[in-house]
Amino acid sequence: MTRRPRKNANSDIAPDEIFLDARNIPEFDVQQFEGRMEAPIERRTIFLVALVFTFVGVIFLGRAFVLQLVEGEVYAGKSAENRLEHQLLFPERGIILDRNGVELAWNTPSPEELGYSLRSYRTREGFGHLLGFLHYPARDRHGVYYRKDYEAGAGVEAYYNDRLKGKTGLRIIETDALGNVMSSNVIDPPRSGLDLRLAVDARVEEKFYEIVARVARDEDYLGGAGAIMDIATGEMLALVSYPEYDPNVMTSGDDAEAIAQWNTDKRTPFLNRAVSGLYTPGSIVKPMFAVGALNEGIVTPSTLIESKGFIAIPHPYIPDEETRFNDWKAHGWLDMRSAIAQSSNVYFYELAGGYKSQKGLGIAKLETYARLFGYGSSTGIDLYGEQSGILPNPEWKAKNFPDDPTWRIGDTYFTGIGQYGMQATLLQALREAAVIASKGVIVTPHLALDAATTSMRIPLPEEYFTVVGEGMRRGAVEGTASLLNIPGIKIAAKTGTAELGTAKTRVNSLVIGFFPYDKPRYAFAVVMDKGVRGNTTNASYVAQQLFWFMLAETPEYLQH
Repeated sequence: MTRRPRKNANSDIAPDEIFLDARNIPEFDVQQFEGRMEAPIERRTIFLVALVFTFVGVIFLGRAFVLQLVEGEVYAGKSAENRLEHQLLFPERGIILDRNGVELAWNTPSPEELGYSLRSYRTREGFGHLLGFLHYPARDRHGVYYRKDYEAGAGVEAYYNDRLKGKTGLRIIETDALGNVMSSNVIDPPRSGLDLRLAVDARVEEKFYEIVARVARDEDYLGGAGAIMDIATGEMLALVSYPEYDPNVMTSGDDAEAIAQWNTDKRTPFLNRAVSGLYTPGSIVKPMFAVGALNEGIVTPSTLIESKGFIAIPHPYIPDEETRFNDWKAHGWLDMRSAIAQSSNVYFYELAGGYKSQKGLGIAKLETYARLFGYGSSTGIDLYGEQSGILPNPEWKAKNFPDDPTWRIGDTYFTGIGQYGMQATLLQALREAAVIASKGVIVTPHLALDAATTSMRIPLPEEYFTVVGEGMRRGAVEGTASLLNIPGIKIAAKTGTAELGTAKTRVNSLVIGFFPYDKPRYAFAVVMDKGVRGNTTNASYVAQQLFWFMLAETPEYLQH
């Protein structure tokens, strides 16, 4: 049997060998762990704790390595962005002036927090469609720009926006954590836009618009438009369209009620009638087709054609029935100059489609000469939204009238007097007048005074244009354009009255022409839109009132 070794009787008693006295227990503060025995921490526990701390430390060191060395540049850049603000520096927009230096659009100071100048426009009427309007740079609720530049909505503001707007600059502002500016540096300075001088004379523009607007309101026209162009350079002296919008209201955007009214107005104030409006031209196309007839040799200037007030075409299938094509009156015998001056329909029915022994051009030749004079295509003016128009032909009819696709002689007759499906812009009519005045030069109209002149000569004998011009002069002296027989200025003109709809109670009234007659400088055109049939306060009246004004206030344009 093994005995346990006895302890030395004189050795100290270990604390854990003392028996607890149950009587002392109540005197211990148990909440403070009194009266409890403490055992030493085991080595295994210490090892596990150390292992956990080591593992966590390795993770932190690894992440620090990635942040500092691997992704350090990325986060450094983000940190810099947090302290750097990019501020756009908006340039001063170019000023728009008329040919004489009169300001039409300029810049005004704005509250500093906007960061850009405000745009102001001439308050006199007549410049809305010409100038257009702007949309300013804009920010969202976080202060971030979603429109970082001026956006132009129409007019020369839109067409020449790249020239006018300049170049936006950039400033970098450094701030501390409290938002205090530490430094500010312009790294890309703004560059102001270039000024734009127009060929338009503000005096003529304003008066032209005033007359068109007054006649339209007083005589129940839906609207109207007018233009004057230098026949040699294509410079536009005036270009008006009624009704119009106010460019100041459109740019500020503050008057929502006015803008809403313009949007719902049946007179379509946002339509530039001079550029985008399409009209049945009526008899203003007769001089153009007269040139074609001379060139094709189907008549001479002295060929006589009788107008009894109509021509009658026998019905091809029903004996004793006929279709009549009416003149506006019985003119009797007419040569070419008289036919143009009196605007005989019968004369131009026969030139267009032929009648009995008189040969006609036919629809293909009518289209050829119309295109030669610039109809059916845009003029190339420096404005957006120009329309090309319509020149009817058998293919056009088959496409647009599938239930009645056959092209008939009557379709050719009506095309020859600018009716049926023919649609034209005021600018195309203006250019026809300019071609006749210049004896065959077709020029591109432009509003910018410094725009290059672009022109080409139509390969036709000049004497044909001379004959037609003489007919137009006679029209102003004693014919349908006699309202323009004005002392002090010689004008050549051709009127047009285009019937609208099946009831034909409404008409477009047009006039084209050029002046001074002896040495032409300018062509003009006026259209009054959807007026009451028979109204003599028409497009010719508008032109007459304008010429009276120009004789008194701007005679320099009426001289040789």
